[in-house]
Parts: sequence; C-alpha cells; structure tokens
Amino acid sequence: MNITILQHMSHEGPGSIADWASERGHTQRIVHLYQGDTAPHIDDFDLLVVLGGDMSVHDQAEHPWLAPERTLIQSALTAGKQTVGICLGAQQIAYALGAAVYPNDQREVGFWPVLKTAEVLPLPDTLDVLHWHGDTFDLPADACLFASSEGCRNQMFLAANGLALGLQCHIETTAEMVDGFCHDDAAYLIPPPGQGRWMQSAERMRAETAAYPAMRNALFAMLDTFTQPK
Repeated sequence: MNITILQHMSHEGPGSIADWASERGHTQRIVHLYQGDTAPHIDDFDLLVVLGGDMSVHDQAEHPWLAPERTLIQSALTAGKQTVGICLGAQQIAYALGAAVYPNDQREVGFWPVLKTAEVLPLPDTLDVLHWHGDTFDLPADACLFASSEGCRNQMFLAANGLALGLQCHIETTAEMVDGFCHDDAAYLIPPPGQGRWMQSAERMRAETAAYPAMRNALFAMLDTFTQPK
C-alpha cells in the first residue's frame, strides 16, 4: 500500500504511524505543504494521512495551503481513498465533510484517558493518550463516534462511509515527539484564564513512560482493521 503523509510542522511527524507502515511493508511519502511541496495527486496513494499542527482550520490567511488540503481530502474520499486525520487532520476531515470546527470549552493538553463509546475499531475501554489542542468540531453527518474524553467529547470517529478516520488525540506520539512539542510549542502550555483543568506541565508530560506501549498497540490494531480490504 502506498501512503502519503501530510505534515504541517517540523516537530510534528508521523511517529508510530511511520513505524506501523514500515512493519507492514507499506511505502510512505511525507509531503510538507507548508514548505511549498507540490500537493499529491489522488492516484499517488492508497491511504492519506493528515497530521496535526498548531494552526486552526480557519487560519487560511496565514496558511493558504489549508483550503487546498481540504480539497484534496474531499477528492480522496470521493475517489474511495481511505483517509486518517490526527488532531488538526481530524478537524480538517470534519470541516471538509461540512461540520463546524470551533474552540473547545477547555484547552486539553497532557496525558488523559479516552473512553471507548462504541465497538467500531479495536480499542481498549480506557486508554491514556496525549492531547494537545484547543479546538474541537461537530461530527460529520454520517459519522460514528467511538471514543470520548472528559475534556473533549469528540475524540475518535469514522465517517464518509467508513473511509475517514478522525483522531483528535495524539495516539501516534513518541517520547521524542512529546519532548519536541514541549520545546517548540512551550507557549501553548501557559493556560488561558479559566482553562487549566485539562492541562499538564511539560515536566509531567516528559516524565510519562507507561502510556506509550499501549498507545502504540492500540494505534497498530486500529490501522490494521481500518485498512483491511472491505
């Protein structure tokens, strides 16, 4: 399988998604639209992965590649290509499918559990994962929500007749990535007034060790099932 990965920031790479692709024998190509890379054609890939970033889907004036990326997502789904979105990527999928994206009540940053709400893809009943976001989204019209957290309801969903997998949380992260988040996006760790309830310190996040193996196992299981021929 040919995988195209859309990366939006230098420190926010594919993490364990790249490990999964390598272990399964898939080819993968990373495209940096924010650096002026040419957008891929839908014939170039079987699976499209859209990563996270510190921008909003509405920041098109500052990041003009956002709208063409959504067009690519729409074209991929119309062509029957499976698409996975992480954080900003999940918001881009939701927005491309006509759902609203807007600020969450609380900024959610740190290792917090997601709770399985439906039997859709393999997932433990409770799983500690990294969160790093301030926006959330409404679910697309045909979406099936299958995981939530206390800090943000819409965490994991399938949409577009099962072709789109949206993951608001960062289940793909490694310890090296979390260190990069804390270093390169340190200002985001300062809570806005009244928004510190679901935020952890850089020290707390860097000290985390137990969450990574379970995150990795859950991600691999989800992607294995999601990409199985239907």
